[in-house]
Amino acid sequence: MAKDTRRVYSTDVGRIKEQPEQQRRHEGDGVVRIQRETKGRKGKGVTCVRGVPGTDSELKLLLAELKKRCGCGGALKDGVIEIQGDKRAEIKALLEARDFKVKLAGG
Repeated sequence: MAKDTRRVYSTDVGRIKEQPEQQRRHEGDGVVRIQRETKGRKGKGVTCVRGVPGTDSELKLLLAELKKRCGCGGALKDGVIEIQGDKRAEIKALLEARDFKVKLAGG
């Protein structure tokens, strides 16, 4: 009989540790693109930042700094940083100060 190594329930003391998530590395083409999107968001606009190279943890740190600088909420989804509202100018200034090549994409 093969024994399953994943424990479902235990009366032992303490928590069962979760397996650490794999750090995904996101690569860009050297250009960070900033775009405003409203599609699929019930008319609410968000600013999407694509093409920033780094791991998930590095992007989360950048996201935290952007949220603090812009004074709004945001999220990280599949390597795309989403900031609530139209904050393209503020995000562009911050990323250019960090020596990224930045383009405003879309209309």
